Amino acid sequence: MNGAPNRVVVVGRDAALWLAATALRRALGGAGVEVVAVELPARLHPGRVHASLPPLEALHNRLGLDEATLLRATQGGYALGWNLAPPAPAVPFFLAHGSYGASIDGNPFFPYWLKARGLGMNAAFEDFSPTAMAARHGRVLLPDAETEAFGRTDYGYHLPAPAYAGLLKSLAQRAGATLHQARDVLVERDGADGTIRAVIADAGQRIAGELFVDASGQDAVLGSAAQPFAAWEGEQATDRLLVAHAPRFASVPVYGEIRIARDGWLALHATRAGTQIGFAFKARDLSDADALAAAGAMAKLPLGDVTIETLAAGRRETQWAGNCIAIGAAACRLDPLFDLDLHVAQLGIVHLLSLFPVSGAFAAERDEYNRILGSTLARLHDASAAFYGLNRFEGPFWQAARAGPVTEAVAHKIAAFQARGEIAPMEDESFAADWWQALFAGLGAAPRSWPPVIDATSPEHIKDEFRRILGFVKRKVLEQPAHDAYLQLQGGAA
Repeated sequence: MNGAPNRVVVVGRDAALWLAATALRRALGGAGVEVVAVELPARLHPGRVHASLPPLEALHNRLGLDEATLLRATQGGYALGWNLAPPAPAVPFFLAHGSYGASIDGNPFFPYWLKARGLGMNAAFEDFSPTAMAARHGRVLLPDAETEAFGRTDYGYHLPAPAYAGLLKSLAQRAGATLHQARDVLVERDGADGTIRAVIADAGQRIAGELFVDASGQDAVLGSAAQPFAAWEGEQATDRLLVAHAPRFASVPVYGEIRIARDGWLALHATRAGTQIGFAFKARDLSDADALAAAGAMAKLPLGDVTIETLAAGRRETQWAGNCIAIGAAACRLDPLFDLDLHVAQLGIVHLLSLFPVSGAFAAERDEYNRILGSTLARLHDASAAFYGLNRFEGPFWQAARAGPVTEAVAHKIAAFQARGEIAPMEDESFAADWWQALFAGLGAAPRSWPPVIDATSPEHIKDEFRRILGFVKRKVLEQPAHDAYLQLQGGAA
């Protein structure tokens, strides 16, 4: 290949395939790049729900997918974060997609909250977050000039996965991607350097390309033995995942919920089409039959379409090898705690677009892509690793989880927070500093001190600022529409 790639072949299934094919065609079609999508059989559980992070909205905008169409076609809903629900006497806490508090005297809010808590204030950290409080009251949070001045008011979505994949497929077709279907593919490589020349569909059709994207999920059908998966450092906290479909709630929650059990955790992601139940556990602690009984008791909902799968978390040591880029689960498998699979696929797509080769010699782009993706995926892994490492829940599952080693990056994050309540800044983070503070504080980590600069602010001024912030949060939340009503307005009927 002498010039820039002008024919990209994307092999895969479900949302990762169609997000990649549509994004590449939308961004590069005008430059003469042909995109060919080879669709493998779907592997979606009928009740599977994607819990997205806020950046997905920006990618949808690039694809020409408006929010009303998205919600109408999928019967999905908004997601303002996660409610963590441990058993009593532990206190539930919220991980919001938006800001917590507002700066005081030009300083971050969290140290003031930390100091006030030490002096007896009983207001929770989430009380100062418009996003968390809107979620608690069953309301969406619509950004306006006031909320933008206050801080972030981000949201994600809960999207029924089969309907979402179907919608993205129609977008790829309209964008001009060429579509093929195959039960399986063979990979034709150059014998000298292993470069992929073509894939051979099961009907014998040869589909050639210059750049290949592997969006085939855990099968990683374009992967080679030279690019094995490496497990994350430390023992894997969960190795079995039960997934089931349950009826919809009468009023659809505007958040995901993670309920803590002695032998694992149960997640609920609600939409208008129904509710996904996920129960993660360790095979050494529970049999599959016991896991099903535990999931049903915790969910308090009838479970249907139950499947149980083995989890093997890890990442490909090099996401872009030769002329093949692995995205989504073909590149990285995270613990399912925060359901980041769709975000992993999006990160791969966005960085590929920004580093798409301008010539046939693209070693520099490939190296930079691998550097960024390696760092970004490690920071995503930090979130679940820190959760397990800091947990104080009872039961053999949780005891084993917190006894395991943590990475140097996670250990540094925890140490910085415990010293003075600060989050050590790291490159390529997906979660904001106050999200991390909410996680650590919610798990009971207690900083020993705070930055001394805040001691210059008088207690009376701090109290006045707290009253102002809490008053603002209450007023803005009461102005917001109920989630169900806004979904009806935005998405209409199926």
